[in-house]
Amino acid sequence: MARAGMGPVWPWLGLAVVLLVADQATKQLILASYQLGDSTPVTSFFNIVRAHNTGAAFSFLAGAGGWQRWFFTAVGLGAAVFIVWMLRAHPGQKLFSFALACILGGALGNVIDRLWHGYVVDFLDFHWAFLAGVFPGGHFPAFNLADTAISVGAVALILDEIRRMRRSR
Repeated sequence: MARAGMGPVWPWLGLAVVLLVADQATKQLILASYQLGDSTPVTSFFNIVRAHNTGAAFSFLAGAGGWQRWFFTAVGLGAAVFIVWMLRAHPGQKLFSFALACILGGALGNVIDRLWHGYVVDFLDFHWAFLAGVFPGGHFPAFNLADTAISVGAVALILDEIRRMRRSR
């Protein structure tokens, strides 16, 4: 599966699987330990909660009537296929492949939730008073490890592109 001058794709797929398993394990712990809406304060700015998100990021389209479950599942599966194709084409580009692996693991973690539960399980709740003007009660929308992996992957993609542009000058 490796191409001339490039590394194998398996380590990147392995990273995606590790992220997927960690995501699903933490969500199962939340589902087993919390009822919807339960919250445990951990610090003055962080709680563990149980929230269900039927939409996308920031609950976008959460109240759309149900079609969004299948739409976001299809988008996630389509993205996964595209990412695996990109990983196979560029496994030697370490930062790029790291980013794609993070996004892949996170996307599949949320796809599994949508298929299994009909919603994504969120449980990380950060809140600060200065956010009160933007988010109700200053609570940033709850999220999960899959969302974190996707965000880390997106930042890594941006950094990879900045590096690529600097090298091309």
